[in-house]
Amino acid sequence: MGVSWNNYQEERWAKWDEPALKAAIEAGGGTYISNDAASSEERQATNVENLITQGAKVVVILAQNTQSIIPSVDAAIAGGVPVIAYDRLIESPDVLYTSFDNTVVGEMEAQAVLDVVSEGNFVIIKGNGSDANSDFLRQGYVNKGIPPVDGTDPAGKIVIVGETYTDNWTPDLAQTEMEQFLTANNNDVQAVLSENDGMAGGVVAALDAQGLAGEVPVSGQDGDQAALNRVALGTQTVSVWKDSRLLGQATGEAAIQLCTSPNPSDVAGTAEFETPGGNTVSSILLDPLPVTNQNLHEVLDAGWIDEATLCQGVPAGTVDGCP
Repeated sequence: MGVSWNNYQEERWAKWDEPALKAAIEAGGGTYISNDAASSEERQATNVENLITQGAKVVVILAQNTQSIIPSVDAAIAGGVPVIAYDRLIESPDVLYTSFDNTVVGEMEAQAVLDVVSEGNFVIIKGNGSDANSDFLRQGYVNKGIPPVDGTDPAGKIVIVGETYTDNWTPDLAQTEMEQFLTANNNDVQAVLSENDGMAGGVVAALDAQGLAGEVPVSGQDGDQAALNRVALGTQTVSVWKDSRLLGQATGEAAIQLCTSPNPSDVAGTAEFETPGGNTVSSILLDPLPVTNQNLHEVLDAGWIDEATLCQGVPAGTVDGCP
């Protein structure tokens, strides 16, 4: 089973996803091989070819660019090698798509922020523009009452004063974007919807420089350890936790099944998913969990983070999970 990572340097891939994915493949009698595109879509195309040359019977792709990888996907499938689009949708009707329900993730982020601030000037820091997840999350915001892109709030309570995609979901770039939005609005920002935890770290750094960290609610997702500590400290409002161990396990088990039958719809537990591009793909979408300072025990109980890391710098007894 071949796995093409888009950028293995991100915390979650090596720490959570890969061990579970590898264990499930090996438990099913398969052999795990992988490579890293290091954020290069050109390298990833070559990497997919290399995995197949090495004998991969199934290829799992965490796409750097979900559009430019399509020719590689089509070539693999045409050659009899099934493809799993891992955590990022690839617009090909023959892939198996495994992820969490990212629209629901967006809804959870928005709701957690709206529970704190329901009106005023909002900034939206989106992920990579070529990643469908960025738009799934944004739709989740709309579902919870955040105005759409270039739209207006019918109630006139929320004004989007800054919104941008962020190349490669880069935290430093998110910090720069947030600094620019704060300057443009004379720091008159009441809430920030950041689509993931890495970027939320950049947003919080920008807010902190202006004395606003902890005053302005900030969203995120992934359950990064630094982000969970920020939730405990009060500088980040929510991290929507996606237990990547479950995703890795489900994907590894699906890869083994595809060796028996290459038809994604034959994989146990799949459901049809209608893509933005008009394709119908077989999918396995897992349920996320929003983590706030009210339920930090969830990540502790699951062994996702230890108490010392979670509670670093947090006064004892001030939040759930930090006695």
